[in-house]
Amino acid sequence: VQLQAFGGGLVQAGGSLRLSCRASGRTFSSYSMGWFRQAPGKEREFVASISRSGVSTFYADAGKGRFTISRDNAKNMVDLQMNSLKPEDTAIYYCAAGGNIYTLRSGTVDYWGQGTQVTVSS
Repeated sequence: VQLQAFGGGLVQAGGSLRLSCRASGRTFSSYSMGWFRQAPGKEREFVASISRSGVSTFYADAGKGRFTISRDNAKNMVDLQMNSLKPEDTAIYYCAAGGNIYTLRSGTVDYWGQGTQVTVSS
């Protein structure tokens, strides 16, 4: 499956951004989907994941209460709504496909998309 992420940009602290990831290729609904991010000088980290059906989600502590992951299997899309953004959210954000929301959390990824830059100014 090929993944293309978009929607990043520059936003002031407290603002919002909505990232999207479009999938093509194999059956999108066969995969749990996730978002990861990598800040300058840091390792890539898990942000959120969503099950194949979209019923179950899992969030890293950093995004709980601020980020919402969702998917539309009819459109082969997964989104990450980010609210109340902080400068420490600045990173390249990557979408990913994997087996389930928990293995994604551990970093077991079958497919990576290219990243989209999110910059939050203070």
